[in-house]
Order: sequence, then C-alpha cells, then structure tokens
Amino acid sequence: MFRMRTAVIVLVVLVLVLFAVKRTLHADSSKMPAVGQMAPDFTLPSQEDPAITLSQYHGKWVVLYFYPKDMTSGCTVEAHNFQRDMAKYTADNAVILGVSVQDAAMHKQFCAKEGLNFKLLADTDKKVSKMYDSMIPVMGLSARNTFLIGPDGKIVKVWTGVNPQNHSEEVLAELAKAEGK
Repeated sequence: MFRMRTAVIVLVVLVLVLFAVKRTLHADSSKMPAVGQMAPDFTLPSQEDPAITLSQYHGKWVVLYFYPKDMTSGCTVEAHNFQRDMAKYTADNAVILGVSVQDAAMHKQFCAKEGLNFKLLADTDKKVSKMYDSMIPVMGLSARNTFLIGPDGKIVKVWTGVNPQNHSEEVLAELAKAEGK
C-alpha cells in the first residue's frame, strides 16, 4: 500500500513537472510578432556598423532572418543562398538582415570567409531573438525563423523552422507575390 501511494505521488509530481516545462517552453509563442503587426523596432551592431536600427529601413522590404550560428553548415548554406540572390533582392528594393546571438567580430569573420556582403546583426544579449520569439531555449541560440517586413514596417510573412537549402527561393516567391508580380 505504501509503495502504491509513493508511486502515485511520484507519478503526479512528474506529470506536474512535465506540464510546467511544456508551459515554460511554449509560454513565449504568443509573443511572436504576427502578420499584419508592425515589426518591433530594435538597434543592434553589425559586422560593419555599431548601430543598425530596423526602422532605418522603412520604405524598403526587409528580410529579417534569425539563424543559430556562424560557420556551421546549415547557416552557411542559408547565407550563401541569400548572397547568391542578392541582385534579385536589390531589384525588389529589399535588404537582408541576419540575426544571431554571436558577436560582431564573429560575424565579420564569417562574412569575410564566406564572401557575404549583407548585414549580420549581433544579438549578444538575446533581447531581439526573444522579442521575435526566435530562441532555442535549451541551447541559447537563435532559432531559424524569418520575417518578411514590408516597406510600411508591417510583417507580411513569417516562416518558422525554415529549411536553409531552399529558403531564399521561398522568400523571393513571397516577395514577388506581395508585390503583385
């Protein structure tokens, strides 16, 4: 009888702990900016500039993409694809802004090594990644999410958990659709 009671108590405690963990991991999902909302403004350093502010790009399309880590295979593929398609983005009056939790010096090395010429923003205090609900909680890295922001500053499309292999093509297709092309 004692063992049965102890087992039930342990089971109840485990269920409560699992519920609390699940709730904590999903508590911020309602914080993700939604389509139609103004994109939350922020200022971060890049590999080249001490302060890049999102609102300085009003009047342009902004591809705000969050990625886990410089110099890793998936992040390199995604960055190369954005770089490959840079002329198309420029023709559509769009800029690419990458965000990760690494510092500006690491971004500078990554850009130099991989031939990237768009801005990579250093979110070392993780505030912007959290603001956009784009964090991998257990790892402390930015999650692979992208926000297409219109020239008016409103979010037009959100992608979560993107595939770096074909993501640039997805973004370009959505950009063309949003522009009525």
